Amino acid sequence: MRSTIRTLAFAGAVTVTLWTAGGRAQQQQADDKTPQPVFRAGINFVRVDVIVSDKNGAVLSDLKQSDFEITEDGKPQTVETFKFIKLDGGAAPGPDGPPRAIRTDADEESEAARDDVRLFAVFLDDYHVRRLASMSVRDPLSKFIETQLGPSDMIGLMYPLQSVLNVRMTRNHEAVVQGIQRFVGRKYDYTPMNEIEQQYANYPTETVERIRVKVSLSALKGLIVHMGTLKEGRKSLIVVSEGFTYMVPPQMRSPNSQMPALGNLGGGFDQLTEDRANFSATVDMQQELREVYDEANRQNVSLYPVDPRGLAAFEFDLSEPAVNNDMDRQYLNATMDTLRTLAENTDGRAIVNRNDLAAGMKQIVRDSSAYYLVGYSSTVAPSDGKFHEIKVRVKRPGVQVRARKGYWALTAEETSRALAPPKPGPAPAVTAALANVVSSTRARLIRTWIGTSRGENGKTKVTFVWEPTPRSPGDRAAQPGDQPSRVSVMAVGADGAPYFRGRVPDVALASLSTASPGSSGSAGASTAADGGNTPRTPSRVVFDAAPGKMQLRLSVEGAGSGVLDSEVRDIVIPDLTSTQTSLGTPVLFRARTPREIQQLKADAQAVPATTREFSRTDRVFMRVAAYGAGAPALSVHMLNRAGQAMSELPVTAPAAPGGEALVDVPLSGVAPGDYIIEVKATGEGGEAKELIGFRVTS
Repeated sequence: MRSTIRTLAFAGAVTVTLWTAGGRAQQQQADDKTPQPVFRAGINFVRVDVIVSDKNGAVLSDLKQSDFEITEDGKPQTVETFKFIKLDGGAAPGPDGPPRAIRTDADEESEAARDDVRLFAVFLDDYHVRRLASMSVRDPLSKFIETQLGPSDMIGLMYPLQSVLNVRMTRNHEAVVQGIQRFVGRKYDYTPMNEIEQQYANYPTETVERIRVKVSLSALKGLIVHMGTLKEGRKSLIVVSEGFTYMVPPQMRSPNSQMPALGNLGGGFDQLTEDRANFSATVDMQQELREVYDEANRQNVSLYPVDPRGLAAFEFDLSEPAVNNDMDRQYLNATMDTLRTLAENTDGRAIVNRNDLAAGMKQIVRDSSAYYLVGYSSTVAPSDGKFHEIKVRVKRPGVQVRARKGYWALTAEETSRALAPPKPGPAPAVTAALANVVSSTRARLIRTWIGTSRGENGKTKVTFVWEPTPRSPGDRAAQPGDQPSRVSVMAVGADGAPYFRGRVPDVALASLSTASPGSSGSAGASTAADGGNTPRTPSRVVFDAAPGKMQLRLSVEGAGSGVLDSEVRDIVIPDLTSTQTSLGTPVLFRARTPREIQQLKADAQAVPATTREFSRTDRVFMRVAAYGAGAPALSVHMLNRAGQAMSELPVTAPAAPGGEALVDVPLSGVAPGDYIIEVKATGEGGEAKELIGFRVTS
């Protein structure tokens, strides 16, 4: 359904929707038991999520469309669509059986988009939470996930320095709880923990604080956008933080954050210079916060800040230099206000100044479980890029009504661009090649590569390679058991015939291939220069398979043989023995030095690179074999991300027909971005083409 809808977001639950003919057709075929609201076409249609409760906080579910009145900029609007949304997180078994496990990106996208799925995320802002407070919030957060979320609810976990590409919404609530239990706050602790922090470790204390605020809020916006791409309905984001500030008291300012020194013990309050700096910092902070809640409104994400300090009396504790009480209270109120600002402007709730965090967080689930979805076509029809106030009133006395305060309209230019017919995009094959780059970049615990080449006796040789995903600088240190140690591989044909079963790199069971003795499976790892006694990744297994459908079942195991992740892939094995022109899977290799690239080229058993992201200083080359009648000729070109040819790459022909050709892929003169290698084979049996997407970094 989502592919037939173009959504232009005004503000979170307030969205503008354009329906294509296909979307209307699918809408008409919707299940009669769960009727969906039919949205009118047009750029000015607005949807609003409305929570209505009685004086005790209980949600009212018996209201009718006629009970609602909506005004935009003071002008009455006509409610055109109306629906009461009620979800239980899968507590009651659905008609489709138990909720589907989330194993792949496709699972995440398809399941999160379901109308009956609630989507949550937790942002652990360790930069703005003290160590002791982080320990005290672990259990309430864990209890919230264990007792309040249902089996169909999806939830993700993220830290400020973690890439959003590595965040996956999951139904494995236990894994999320384990991550929360390792949460350690680092507020006012400036000890560098990674390469990124090393770069500014010796900056002044106040500069480091500014950097930390920008990192946290930038990561928060990234997580908000990610949640918005997964689901159009209401989404809840729990932000664990003690609030944000660009200032630190004069007593804590140091020209080098690694060498704390006492500043002006009595200064900083009621001083003109300090007041001006504080005013400027407050204006900057409000702008930063506005960018966050504007993005949250566009993506329909409600923010629920949780202050782990509970009922806080002081901003600074005994471990920091003495700060006078008036200044302490000023900083405490300012940081709490930043949390309230995020909540109030996104229809969330700030759980601050309360010791019973668990009770406060129950409201998060209640807000996501029962609300009214109302829509109207704006008579104001703004295209001025300004904020437009929305007020919702219910014709029933004694009720509490919560809805977003309004939306930021598109500008005239944005409106024109949104209504313009879409420009023709790249060919589907180009899009698929670039999608593989994203999939490779957004790897899970391991990165994999699967290739095929001609085998013996009519079989196709399959090569499977894996290596652990490199940890990003901001990732938390994992426990030893969390590190992938081996991958259990099982390959079976469409008829259930086993081709291979074993662990890579150490094969626990012999290959079950039914091929001839010379084509049985083998597994191993490339070895270090000490004679092969020290295995290193990447690891590889090679086995033969019959052309046709094959299922590959993978289980990633830790050092203790516990399963860390699993995946099932359906793969079509090509027939490379026919007279029709065909290509084996192009194989990329990466080297760091001229000596290393010569060694790789001379080694027929060199292990392929699993990554599709390279630096301009990398030396990359490719091996590829063409099969078919005669000797098919190879031509290789580098394309840009639009699929347009940039340059032709020289091909070193194979020594014998059916052998592998060598192709150097120069990157030193290429600008950072996404590119494609086009491999084309032409012969008596026709033409075959393969596209390989890759990314060049700085």
